[in-house]
Amino acid sequence: MSVSSFSLKAIVAAGLLTAAGLAMSHGDVTPQEVDTGSLPDLGKEALSQNPFREGNEHGDLHDEAVKVGESGYAGNCAVCHGIQAMSGGLTPDLRELTEWDDEYFIGRVMNGTGRGMPSFKDNLDQTAIWAIKTYIESVPEPM
Repeated sequence: MSVSSFSLKAIVAAGLLTAAGLAMSHGDVTPQEVDTGSLPDLGKEALSQNPFREGNEHGDLHDEAVKVGESGYAGNCAVCHGIQAMSGGLTPDLRELTEWDDEYFIGRVMNGTGRGMPSFKDNLDQTAIWAIKTYIESVPEPM
């Protein structure tokens, strides 16, 4: 085997390993159950805004929702969207979402994107999803 043939095979092998690593690290999450504790069951019909945001219907449960959401985020979102919602650049930085993005958020989480993000509607109830959004909103935005 010549040196150039060996080098080409090594480059191809390294490229395949890198591609496999990227494919495995994004979107390959086994949904984890979220214990929503004392938070109310929000039903199946998607709400258009975060009910746990201060000033909204269940805003009095904001702090509890942040705690529940932090756990839910760690088990279901962090592998792709980063620890404490700080994206490494491959996926959207969820800290940049605003209250105006609530419908976008719930739609994406429930239905997935078809481009890597799975649907969570069969694994997370709406209470858990909004608790996760409440946690994300509690994390400082990027500077």
